[in-house]
Amino acid sequence: MYMAVIFALSSISDVPGLPGGMSDKTGHGLLYAGLGLLLVRALAGGRPAMIGGGTVVLAILVAVAYGLSDETHQLFVPTRQFDLHDLAADGVGAAVGAGLGWAWGIIRRHWASL
Repeated sequence: MYMAVIFALSSISDVPGLPGGMSDKTGHGLLYAGLGLLLVRALAGGRPAMIGGGTVVLAILVAVAYGLSDETHQLFVPTRQFDLHDLAADGVGAAVGAGLGWAWGIIRRHWASL
């Protein structure tokens, strides 16, 4: 569902300004941080104990692959374009979100062991 929202947003030809004067790159980063976090959780089956480095890397790769497909999709949307800087922001955001998911898993494991 989250990916469908990203797809819908990237289908808008005339993109309105982001709230609070937020830059386009910050918007990409925030959206993909959410995606990275959701992917880590999904790939771990919702079990924090299963979140490891491999899960984080896979989540980032899936998010970046989706970002690449999204940027390619924008080639077919009037007034939109493929932008490598947007893809880089997507990757950074996905890494931050996946990293937060990993930290969440570590914290949950720690508290479960007390």
